[in-house]
Amino acid sequence: MMSSEAITYEHKVFAFFSRKKKMVFKLGKSFEPDLQDLDIEVFNPFKKRAPLYGWFELDYLNKEHWEHFTNQALEIIKKEIHNS
Repeated sequence: MMSSEAITYEHKVFAFFSRKKKMVFKLGKSFEPDLQDLDIEVFNPFKKRAPLYGWFELDYLNKEHWEHFTNQALEIIKKEIHNS
C-alpha cells in the first residue's frame, strides 16, 4: 500500500491503485459492500493477517464506478480530519 500511488487529502490516503490492478478506497467500517450492486470486497493485502477493515477494493472491470467511490472516500476523510 505504501509503495502504490495514492490520492490524498491533507496528507491522508483515501484511495490508491493496488498492484492487483484494483482501486482501493477508505470507505469506513460502516460501509456495507453487500448492499452494493458490485463485486466490492474488503481489502486484504496480507496472507497471515486480518484484512484492513474500512478499506475496500474494486477491480478494473468496474472502473466506471471508481470516481463515485473516490468521491465518497474523499468526503469520509474530510469528515474524519475536520471532526478530530
